[in-house]
Amino acid sequence: MSNYIMPNLQKKKIEACLKEGKRLDGRKSDEYREISVEEGISLNSASAVRVKFGKTEVLAGVHLALATPYPDSPDEGTFMTGVELHPMASQQFDIGRPGINAIEMARVIDRGIRESGFIDFKGLCIKEGEKIWQVFVDIVAINDDGNLLDVAGLAAVIALGKARMPIYNEAEDKVEDGFSEEGIPLKKDVLSFSMTFHKVGNVIVADVDKEEEEISKFRLTIAIGDNNGEPRITAMQKGKAGTINAVDMENILELAESKWTELFTKVKEYTFE
Repeated sequence: MSNYIMPNLQKKKIEACLKEGKRLDGRKSDEYREISVEEGISLNSASAVRVKFGKTEVLAGVHLALATPYPDSPDEGTFMTGVELHPMASQQFDIGRPGINAIEMARVIDRGIRESGFIDFKGLCIKEGEKIWQVFVDIVAINDDGNLLDVAGLAAVIALGKARMPIYNEAEDKVEDGFSEEGIPLKKDVLSFSMTFHKVGNVIVADVDKEEEEISKFRLTIAIGDNNGEPRITAMQKGKAGTINAVDMENILELAESKWTELFTKVKEYTFE
């Protein structure tokens, strides 16, 4: 793994621009890059999508497998999220076993989806105590230009929304080739997606690019869903060493509510239409 080297002059330039209400790429501090979603990039998975925020790009795919339920939830399916951060996305990533960044990212995304109640786990049960569906979301980073957490999280949600159930032959107890027209069991009314905010200099910034991410003091990822037209926080995760004070938290929550109102309809369209 190589370290990202940031010249002090560049750091000062970024912070000075943000203090004046602008960023080096021309965006405002609360402005997201252009979001691009491409569906159907693999015919061999229940769903597969490519999602980009500017130059940051990830692939996310869903597949399902038959499994035995856990003893404490005999009538519920299971869910797992995996993230691969490969050197093709950034020289800061190593090849081989998942590192701490990949593990943290997978857990943050998993928690945001799981705690929202988006997946209907009981709907994944085939026979109580004996057989259930296990849902896997696999995420691969293609290019890291900052804010992989949000790009990967959105890709996971969209992939789940587009996924189709495998064809299960109950008589022979096996999965046939191909997929049915039935989507996986989801509770669409509690759709939740993550937004990550960083403090760069003294400014709270949304959708950071790579340089902003490297010099930020802390980050806070908030998964937010819908509650009858109002934002509902379903999960939260802090990262990096800096301390969040009361003013920072108030600013982040106000910004999160504003961006949720702006983005929720788009995310819903990406996921279900």
